[in-house]
Amino acid sequence: MSTTGQVVGFVGAGQMGEPMVLRLVDAGYRVQVYARRPEVRERLAAAGAVPVDSVAAAARGAGVVISCLFSDAQLVDVVGGADGLLANADPDTVVVSHTTGTVSTLTGLTAEFPAGAVLVDAPVSGGAHDIAAGTLTVLLGGPDDAVARARPVLAAYADPVITTGELGTALNLKLINNVLFAANAQLVAGAVELGKSLGVRDTSLFEALAQCSGGSRAAGYVQSAGGVESFAKVVAPFMRKDVAACIEAAADRGVELGQLRTVAENGPLDLS
Repeated sequence: MSTTGQVVGFVGAGQMGEPMVLRLVDAGYRVQVYARRPEVRERLAAAGAVPVDSVAAAARGAGVVISCLFSDAQLVDVVGGADGLLANADPDTVVVSHTTGTVSTLTGLTAEFPAGAVLVDAPVSGGAHDIAAGTLTVLLGGPDDAVARARPVLAAYADPVITTGELGTALNLKLINNVLFAANAQLVAGAVELGKSLGVRDTSLFEALAQCSGGSRAAGYVQSAGGVESFAKVVAPFMRKDVAACIEAAADRGVELGQLRTVAENGPLDLS
């Protein structure tokens, strides 16, 4: 099916969102995007997107609206309320949230607008380089019809798009992944410290881990960042948020994280 002329709304054209918009434009969608920074609006307009002057304007007339926001607080501000996406989108519009937050925030938004647009959760795994290559991983949860309508749009920058079930399941899966990644990163940082104590160079350690059974994706990420200190500066703030969100999500269901939390919060990296 041709995408030419199909309208997609977009809010949150930051480090991750901007390349998403570019991929959508390249795929033939008419992307009406709300961006606060003038320089971002100028870049996106030059690329073929249509800047609009409000969140509400991004939603109007779009079959799918995508939000790429950092926190639950931002999500509530943009998606909820009289000026938000759910209030201003058509009733059959699908609103996609890429935010890694809590399920209770999603269900609160759907309760606020029970007859409004359909909300789906679509947390991501990967970075801007994956978006540019069209290989971002997206986990997608929500009603079957809404998921079916959102999936081909997300395919402009995501492969794979993994469907997970009802609203909130994608987010819960992402939170499990994130706390497991945090635990793995703590173990890698601990291994680096042990290596220093035993006279093993970091470069030799990472070269060996890339081939040996103790290796992991976390070790690869730490290596590519330039070591534990550089990795911690760039990634730790995001991991702290994600670990806290996973703890909160588990607490909402009366579930303890057990050993995962113990490892994630205790180690060389400050993630608690």
